[in-house]
Order: sequence, then C-alpha cells, then structure tokens
Amino acid sequence: MQPPYTAPATEEAVTRVIAFFENLSPADVATIGQFYAPQARFKDPFNEVVGVPAIQGIFAHMFEALEQPRFVVTGRVVQGQQCFLTWDFLFAFKDIHKGVTQTVRGASHLVLDAQGQVTLHRDYWDAAEELYEKLPVVGALMRWLKKRATS
Repeated sequence: MQPPYTAPATEEAVTRVIAFFENLSPADVATIGQFYAPQARFKDPFNEVVGVPAIQGIFAHMFEALEQPRFVVTGRVVQGQQCFLTWDFLFAFKDIHKGVTQTVRGASHLVLDAQGQVTLHRDYWDAAEELYEKLPVVGALMRWLKKRATS
C-alpha cells in the first residue's frame, strides 16, 4: 500500500511555516497574516481564538511575558492538507527562575488551505507537567498531586 499523496505545495507551505516559527521575533508577529488565513482558528491549553489579529495577540503577549521565547521543530508529518509538528519551546520567565532556560515539549496539528495558508492551528502540550510544575508554589502542589496519584 502506498502512502497518501502529499502535494509539493503543501510540503513547501509547511517548510515556510516551520521556518517562520523557528525564527519568530517580535517584529515578525505583524506578518502572521502571510501564513494564516484571515479566519484561521488557533487553540492551545490557554487560548481559543479566531482570526489573524487574535492570533497575533497571542504571540505578541508571548514576547511581552517571556524572555527569549523560541521554537525548535523536532519532527513533522505531512499528509494531504494537514501536518503534525513536534517541537520544543524554549524560554525564560521574567520574574521567577530569571535567566534559567525552560523547555516545554509539545505538538501542533495544522490544517492548510489550497493556498498553503493555515486554517487551523491546534497545540497540544501538558500544562501541568511542562509549565505548572516549574512554578514555585503551584509546582510543589502539582508534584505532590502527581506523587499521590501514582502511589
């Protein structure tokens, strides 16, 4: 059985999206509309929005709230007009653990339209393990709950 055909245009669009996110800077947030359809949907553990301006707001806030945030894409699977990316998100908190690089590992499901623009961006990552456990007070509680759940 042959694998499903993936159009070269989709592969190229995914490559452009990956390069965009791996090189994202505060100035690049304004150009998100070059990669996302006007009514694109974005969802992660903290946000669910529709439209380029709302998506730009999420990434602008990321740069305001965190030190040196950046994405490193570690894997990709493209099938038809969809792709699944695995990634590491590296950053430092501005107020706690200042200057200490934190890593969140996650994945994104992207759906692209015929023009190669993202119409759906859904991020999957474990907020409890990847974020809450790294916070001083909440982290201690999360680690305790995790220990209680496994014993």
